[in-house]
Amino acid sequence: MASPEHDLDPVLDKDGVRLTVDDAIATVTLTNPAKRNAQSPALWRALTEAGRLLPGSVRVVLLRAEGKSFSAGLDRQAFTPEGFDGEPSFIDLARGSDAELDATIAEYQEAFTWWRRNDIVSVAAVQGHAIGAGFQLALACDLRVVADDVQFAMRETSLGLVPDLTGTHPLVGLVGYARALEICVTGRFVTAEEAVHTGLANLAVPADQLDGTVRDLAAALLAAPRDAVIETKTLLRGAQERTYEEQRTAERASQARRLRDLAGAGE
Repeated sequence: MASPEHDLDPVLDKDGVRLTVDDAIATVTLTNPAKRNAQSPALWRALTEAGRLLPGSVRVVLLRAEGKSFSAGLDRQAFTPEGFDGEPSFIDLARGSDAELDATIAEYQEAFTWWRRNDIVSVAAVQGHAIGAGFQLALACDLRVVADDVQFAMRETSLGLVPDLTGTHPLVGLVGYARALEICVTGRFVTAEEAVHTGLANLAVPADQLDGTVRDLAAALLAAPRDAVIETKTLLRGAQERTYEEQRTAERASQARRLRDLAGAGE
């Protein structure tokens, strides 16, 4: 996938992750197509760092990947006794205390949490395979645009594990408990058509149109005033946890803030 980001000097470029910033749009790119953008602890730390390095001017973050696959999931090297150079293997981690294991997984999860910050809107452009950790990284974003060759799969349960990189909450929220359970336990592929039909994806397009479509979406997201977008995102994100009456109250409070801000700007 070619992209205008290649004309920009990267803010970060390490461990399979590149961050570029073009005014209000940041692009995070997975850059190891030879390994189908398989994920590792080093890549997760780089993703976490990318989130911390976002300038305050950024309003939209695009997540994309080089090559034919978005991400084939966790690099299987993690399950070997050797693990990765300079990293404890997952086998070593399993031998540690519960507190140590919990802290390590929590650190890994940080790579997946910042995409839903209220001050940004994140969009994943997903092509080819998005498996396991790759699926969960796509789920970490607010919106997903997929190529018509996309294949999502949650394979952790098939390997005797569970999805633990923050993907279970958005998956259930998008497709419901029953379908989420079936997708996770069977480990089957979810195609572009089903992804759009069930709400996993906002839009599916031919692969050669993916970059352009995501750029057009970014431009549309930037059209509304920033403060109104932040308020709206905050309101919608909390809707599932509120009752109908609580959401009505939250709407009134949000609108009151916006009206006061607009009135103040007009004085």
